Amino acid sequence: MIINAPSYPELDQATRFRQLQTQLRQRWLPADDFDDQERQILVVPSLSMDQEELQKIAGVHYYEERLLFSLIRLRNPNTRLVYVTSQPIHPSIVDYYLELLPGIPSSHARDRLELFATYDASKKPLSQKLLDRPRLLEKIRKTLNPEQAYMVCYNSTELERQLALALDIPLLALDPDLLYWGTKSGSREIFAACGIPHPDGSELVHTQEDLAQAISDVWERQPDLKRMVIKLNQGFSGEGNALLDLRSLTDIAPGNANHRERLSTLHSVLPELRFQCETETWETFYLKIRELGAIAEAFIEGDEKLSPSAQGRITPFGQVEMLSTHDQILGGPDGQIFLGCSFPADATYRLEIQEMGRLVGEQLAAKGALERYGVDFIAVKQPPGSPEPWKLYAIEINLRKGGTTHPFMALKLLTEGNYNLSDGLFYTRQGQAKYYRASDNLQNESYRGLLPSDLMDIIVAERLHFNSINGTGAAFHLMGCLSEYGKLGITSIGNSPEEAEAIYHQVAAALDKATQT
Repeated sequence: MIINAPSYPELDQATRFRQLQTQLRQRWLPADDFDDQERQILVVPSLSMDQEELQKIAGVHYYEERLLFSLIRLRNPNTRLVYVTSQPIHPSIVDYYLELLPGIPSSHARDRLELFATYDASKKPLSQKLLDRPRLLEKIRKTLNPEQAYMVCYNSTELERQLALALDIPLLALDPDLLYWGTKSGSREIFAACGIPHPDGSELVHTQEDLAQAISDVWERQPDLKRMVIKLNQGFSGEGNALLDLRSLTDIAPGNANHRERLSTLHSVLPELRFQCETETWETFYLKIRELGAIAEAFIEGDEKLSPSAQGRITPFGQVEMLSTHDQILGGPDGQIFLGCSFPADATYRLEIQEMGRLVGEQLAAKGALERYGVDFIAVKQPPGSPEPWKLYAIEINLRKGGTTHPFMALKLLTEGNYNLSDGLFYTRQGQAKYYRASDNLQNESYRGLLPSDLMDIIVAERLHFNSINGTGAAFHLMGCLSEYGKLGITSIGNSPEEAEAIYHQVAAALDKATQT
């Protein structure tokens, strides 16, 4: 017999959710703290985003594995963890993570881990799949003590709120009512409120006519612009961006044509946008503009540019904690798509973006935001003799776990060290600074067909796996993606940036060599 989830009048749903959230203060501790209390954590790594946008990413359905770093909580001897996925995770992948846990037998941790799967490979978000399966939801509910449990997720939407309410447990994530502040347009408002430099741009628009008008307005404010970027309001990893080259439109530039002529031409050339996703077309992109909205933003030019980011967390107590900085590795036709990152960000600006990230966090906390957020920047190298070596522009806020979350948590899991705010470095307990290069996109067609066990055979033979004694080597994620897509996630950890980079390339070379035909 299925026991129905707690029922509350429709008007009381928001109130009940807020009541549940207050319980996090009694149930949550940072992963750094040793916790000997009874805890139960439900991990639902649902990518509850626009599913058509997500399909642009090869093997995206395996990205539910990226939250396996949450197994770090099993270091605490009285913590139980429930992990749910759309499709079952291969046992060897789970074993791999458990064996990385320092200070506790993997068998002890495995006894406190429950795995569930919906056996549904459709494009629907995992949270929706769970809500559609009341019997499975009831099984999960029976494994949880509602007086001890809380839920974590990849990103928070109305689906995750419904799931938390159905299970009657708090959600360690943003209230979905605040999601606007993580959109492209919401980010710009936060930057303006903080006084943080950001590119000139437009309000949110939903039609081709309004987009042409927005582009024209920004161009008229900055007649020397060479390019503009059109961003879907809820794009993912830069896949929702398109570029408009203004250099081929000099005949309608401000000063060369009147406003009406400029609007007419811009309207006609929008279907010729340069898309960052190779499968994108104007027809599909415009449907997303109508649905999600888009902004037009000045493209920041520069002979030498980097893409740093800062990561923070707002605790259930409302405190803002800065967690890390990274230099992002971008690809795609115009360097708009996130491929990976290196930790930490460049020393010349890492503390500056850390401080700007803190200011953003304070604004978000004042609005009631919770949990992880990231702020992306563009850094442009300035000429010699300039008062500052790099000019920084904030470009967006991510109110979710991002591509920099799991490599940093892998570093913490493997080394048990801490981030130092004073210099932006990460130190082990022995005082050794650690660095890494990470990517979700170590990909080669020749890797297709490799099983996780094959990967381990290759890496162990080359002695490139993470060595807990030396504190260096490679750790892997997205291993389920390897056989089908020839794609793998990696975090290569070294005692210097150069060593971390070298390990990354050694892993790639070892895989290339082993798969040559």
